Amino acid sequence: MCRPTRNWVSDEPGARFLVRARRAIFALALLVGLAASAAPSPTEYQVKAAFIYNFTQFVEWPSSAYATTNAPLVIGIVGDDPFDKTLDDLIRGEVVRGHPLVLKRLSAAEDLRSCHLLFISRSEQERWPAIFDQLKGRPVLLVGDSDGFAQQGGVVNFFIENKAVKMEINKLAADQAGLHISSKLFNLARVLKSK
Repeated sequence: MCRPTRNWVSDEPGARFLVRARRAIFALALLVGLAASAAPSPTEYQVKAAFIYNFTQFVEWPSSAYATTNAPLVIGIVGDDPFDKTLDDLIRGEVVRGHPLVLKRLSAAEDLRSCHLLFISRSEQERWPAIFDQLKGRPVLLVGDSDGFAQQGGVVNFFIENKAVKMEINKLAADQAGLHISSKLFNLARVLKSK
């Protein structure tokens, strides 16, 4: 015996329910969209922390940079820490190419050579020459956010342009450190060819 199928376009109670349900879903989606647009934008240092985390994905360090095949990839912050807990939260439990990510807060007087990526805070600008000397020829991605950082020998420098966080990359400094930076990062950056 063949049963008749419901016609959802008809004036049956089921059809009216479906139309009301669709309207409710649309209204809910609209409210969610408005709430999302009212959410605060990420801060400058939340964006920079996200970039730093992503650098670990798009930069390759030579195998000699690690004591063992599963040694941690160390992210260091030297000087004042502008990230609060943002960077800690981003890297917690993360592993990149078999290397767990570890965050260390350091002073310029400490040995910085154990770092793979080192964010040099603005508070350390006077110490750049000593830091760059200590890390010369070492496979360390030097990251900063001060005027002239990349031109003086840093690898990646953040800057603000049109209220957005941008970056510049010193390719020569990256090459001298033995770092392979993905073309995806170069496509997002202003590339400096020389020191």
